[in-house]
Amino acid sequence: MLGRQVTMKSNARHDQILVELRKKGAISLEELIERLGASAASIRRDLSKLQKQGLIRRTHGGAALIEPLLYEPFRYDSLFQTRLQHRPTEKRRIGVAAAELIQEHDTVGFTAGTTTTQVARNIRNRRNLRVITNAINIAMELCNCEGLQTFVTGGFVQWAGSFSMVGQGAINFLNDIYMDKVFLSACGIGIERGVTVIEPEESLTFRAMIRQAKLRVVVADSSKLGVVSPAFVCPVTDINILITDARASDKAIAPFLERGIEVKRV
Repeated sequence: MLGRQVTMKSNARHDQILVELRKKGAISLEELIERLGASAASIRRDLSKLQKQGLIRRTHGGAALIEPLLYEPFRYDSLFQTRLQHRPTEKRRIGVAAAELIQEHDTVGFTAGTTTTQVARNIRNRRNLRVITNAINIAMELCNCEGLQTFVTGGFVQWAGSFSMVGQGAINFLNDIYMDKVFLSACGIGIERGVTVIEPEESLTFRAMIRQAKLRVVVADSSKLGVVSPAFVCPVTDINILITDARASDKAIAPFLERGIEVKRV
């Protein structure tokens, strides 16, 4: 019994270490000791185990998160890289908060997007999840995770910095799938114009994913609030939760709250 309790405490620390790293990217040993209330020796053992699992990299005086290796097309696509580096800290925090909504045995949808990519990266060590995505990069990052089943929609690849599968093939696939939760990236979200993206073909695919999900969550940093992009996805009344960053003002989020949308600022 004692050994089992020790293992459970160790596993809980491992999860908390990963949460802290996903928020910041790197952390010192001293910070982990303070936040977890464990001894230096215990934390060092935890870090060694996580490094053996390929989840973190030990550094001098701490640890850093190992980001998934990007395949060549993603690494050298300048538009994708620009989007990935826009408010990366905020997107990390949004990703951590959004992943906390996902429960074991869920069927989860991720639309293409750099913020949804951060959400997906937070479930790599989870178990018993089914993932549906129209994003090639998300599928490639999750496909070798032991506890996940990853399904990719059909369709054709819309490059445009998003590696998004779109078109009638994608929509036909989604029409036969039901999801517990879908996480949606957006280029803009506002009360009057709703959720919007840049490409019309992508908006149709995103709309199909929303239609098939019980819980619909938009993950968007505060720079997207009030922005209108050309392609309409859905009215804000079609979403249940908006997760954004702490820079979103009370004035900016008030209209969403008035319409019964839960807003999380992280």
